[in-house]
Amino acid sequence: MTNEQWEKLLAVLDGEVFDPLPVGFIIDSPWLPGWAGLSTLDYYASDEKWLAANLKAVQAFPDVLFLPGFWSEFGMCTEPSAFGTRCRWAEQELPFAEKILKTIDDVKGLEKPNARTDGLLPFAVRRLQLHQDAIEDAGHSIRFAISRGPLNIATFLLGTTEFLTAIRSNPEEVHQLLTLVTDFIVEWLQYQKECLPSIEGTFVLDDIVGFLGEGDFRGTALPYLKRVFGGLDVPVRFFHNDAQGRICAKFLSEIGINLFNFSFEHSLAQMREWAGPGVTLLGNIPPRDVLAQGTPTDVTASVQAAIELLTDRSRIILSCGGGMPPGVPSENVLAVLDSHAR
Repeated sequence: MTNEQWEKLLAVLDGEVFDPLPVGFIIDSPWLPGWAGLSTLDYYASDEKWLAANLKAVQAFPDVLFLPGFWSEFGMCTEPSAFGTRCRWAEQELPFAEKILKTIDDVKGLEKPNARTDGLLPFAVRRLQLHQDAIEDAGHSIRFAISRGPLNIATFLLGTTEFLTAIRSNPEEVHQLLTLVTDFIVEWLQYQKECLPSIEGTFVLDDIVGFLGEGDFRGTALPYLKRVFGGLDVPVRFFHNDAQGRICAKFLSEIGINLFNFSFEHSLAQMREWAGPGVTLLGNIPPRDVLAQGTPTDVTASVQAAIELLTDRSRIILSCGGGMPPGVPSENVLAVLDSHAR
């Protein structure tokens, strides 16, 4: 993200209204390799190809706020790898992290990883350090410390069904697991900031919170998300949950979140009502059916539908309801930029 883009983002978060509305997308390995003509495995394995793909994106679409920008990641394997999970890799598919806890009782033997040394974490940080000069020579800076959220990582370690069941059957062990994972996340985010002082934002992704009712969210997610977002004193605190977002929406300000990317199943107007006026919303074009599989005309219609019910266009960044999916063509990205200005 350039300095100009960063200042624009801060202004949006502060309530300044822009005409046309800003456009931003979360981009990472589901979209970038295919769009840049790379295999998924090459994107992970070659730092040079990773850098080239990211540079190609920011140069092709200079008016888009790419979030987090130059994301050094290994799919869903990044954080689970630090706990010792087996990571399975394929040429054209996203990697898969196998669970390591057979039952919730196994949490008693789980140890907190060292964010400085364990799994793929040192490689994610070193990639950024090695290419920091090239990124800055292109006019951009590394702005975000990034992690999957506590419930998201917990489900990779234990299994989604097993974790959600254990919330009711084994609450003590669930809190033990979430405490350990949250301690790790806070250290992981802080280590990124230590290594890369240009970081002034936190980006956390956790769609498991979308599977909880309000009572379970209050008890199982809220305290841990508060700790995660309180781990760094930064002006941008960005949360992604593209599962159901209504339950978490009214707690975003309490958690400290000021930028929220959510499911396309909720309209911008609905989410504004639920989240309140102080949270900047990032959305809300259907990612697969419109942005990836639709025509530019479909994209234009979707953008107009997304914004037409808004009575207040402050704290809005146009995007899709989730991360950029595979297969989005350049013409559809350009259609978002063109159509929202009409």
